[in-house]
Amino acid sequence: MWDPAKYLDYSDLRGRPFYDLIGRISAASPRRVVDLGCGPGTLTLDLARRWPDAVLEAMDSSPEMVAAARERGVAAEVGDVRTWTPKPDTDVVVSNAVLQWVPEHEDLLRRWVSELPAGAVLAVQVPGNFSAPSHAITRQLAASPAWASRLSSVTLRAEDAVGEPRDYANLLADAGCLVDAWETTYVQRLSGPRAVLEWITGTALRPIRAALSDEDWAAFQDDLAPLLDEAYPPRPDGTTWFEFRRIFFVASIPG
Repeated sequence: MWDPAKYLDYSDLRGRPFYDLIGRISAASPRRVVDLGCGPGTLTLDLARRWPDAVLEAMDSSPEMVAAARERGVAAEVGDVRTWTPKPDTDVVVSNAVLQWVPEHEDLLRRWVSELPAGAVLAVQVPGNFSAPSHAITRQLAASPAWASRLSSVTLRAEDAVGEPRDYANLLADAGCLVDAWETTYVQRLSGPRAVLEWITGTALRPIRAALSDEDWAAFQDDLAPLLDEAYPPRPDGTTWFEFRRIFFVASIPG
């Protein structure tokens, strides 16, 4: 279960990679624009503003996120990217911070390229920070004697959850696409106590939260917070620098 309100904490920082991604899409008058993994719809609205004449298709696997998107006026539907198929008039597909949840996403990319019409654009952004202290420390704590038995059913994404920019560039170039691939590390300034813990609670810690009782969840947070503070020491003014690496690629379908 996703918490739309929690996800929107730091919404300005979370949204920055989205704008960097769509800024590299050159489509002028697409017929249909698809947002795969639209979340609460806040960023989907920017797709509608950029291409007001296009049919806007929005989808997310979370009913809570879809409900939040609909409250914002986005005609979102609950769906699974693994079974999504582009309609014939699909000219732009945006997938922002979604495919890291899909282990077989490289096969998905190949299929989408084969099904999209000539000239369509596929724009994807995924996190590239699974080896960062925020994620490595969480995995270590979850596997520790204190927590392993209570979290035995939880699978946390490892360093191989996504590829490197060159991996995606090769995959899509081999499929005949014109590819623009890059990475960016944002050095973000977070504020407030336990800032990094609060940041990852809205995303990376979701599987752990779902597996624990309220009492155990509070205890896990109390164990994790000082470890994160050691890895990401707060500044004297109470803010914390957090390195946020993202991987991007934009592929133009041949034809």
